Amino acid sequence: MKTVRMALQRKGGKKVAVLGPDATAEEALHQMTQQHVGALVIHDGKRVAGILSERDILRKLVIQGRPLRDARVREIMTPNVLYVRPDQALDECMALMIDKHIRHLPVMEGSQLLGMLSIRDVVREVIAEQKFIIEQLEQYITG
Repeated sequence: MKTVRMALQRKGGKKVAVLGPDATAEEALHQMTQQHVGALVIHDGKRVAGILSERDILRKLVIQGRPLRDARVREIMTPNVLYVRPDQALDECMALMIDKHIRHLPVMEGSQLLGMLSIRDVVREVIAEQKFIIEQLEQYITG
């Protein structure tokens, strides 16, 4: 079974997109666009304080007609961050993401932020593992 650590290693040394809680939603959206990510970890300088996704901005600001430049990240972020540990199985991550309707999971080891997994990352790894297993079974059957 593939683990979160394996997925992060395969994903490569991408730096996690982090922003402070006092930034504006406009700054957050700009950073997401520049870094080609759908969510940012919000860090207050001491700890992970929340997570902010494109969906949060859309639902909490755009649909309500609130200006992006006037809203602070702390007002619209999700403060109770669900996260995973590097030793967890990817199947657990997928189940958590489906159950909680989330697309991004920070990876934490103690208080250290190690990375971020998206639903795309998890699905890619699970499919690769299933493909490998299928190939092995076909070789076994055909001899």
